[in-house]
Amino acid sequence: MLSEKMLSALNEQLNKELFSAYFYLGIAAYFKDRSLDGFASWMEAQAEEELGHALRIYDYIFDRGGKVELERIEKPKQTFESPLKAFEAVYLHEVGVTQSIFKLVDLAREENDHATYNFLQWFVEEQVEEEASTKAIVDKLKIIGDSPQGLFMLDRELGARSAQLRALLTQET
Repeated sequence: MLSEKMLSALNEQLNKELFSAYFYLGIAAYFKDRSLDGFASWMEAQAEEELGHALRIYDYIFDRGGKVELERIEKPKQTFESPLKAFEAVYLHEVGVTQSIFKLVDLAREENDHATYNFLQWFVEEQVEEEASTKAIVDKLKIIGDSPQGLFMLDRELGARSAQLRALLTQET
């Protein structure tokens, strides 16, 4: 059974993960508007991944006898000065999510909630990966600078990562 404090914190994180999915869709729209479909595809895949994170927490709350509390999701930013600025926003967002996960881990320790502590370790590892991958793209965009050729090459590279949900939803049965 989850303590009230832990339940509240997990619900807060669940809603942050749902916002993250919305955040990435907003940035995908920014890239689609600029015909950078590879960048958009990467963001759409990331949105799906964030939804998956939210569902993990959603299920965990129920598994531990808690009640899920969904909140209003704020409108994400959809305009940026450049692809670099968009990815810098993504990197900073992921750093913030990491800090939020760390606070949950600290709370689980404080509450002596070993099950939740164990559950959160997956998220800790995931955030290391999230920060590293977004930072790598920021670094590439800094190297590319104003080069249209470099931007299109990176667009092609990022397009290799694609969202799966749309394909599953549009399959004929």
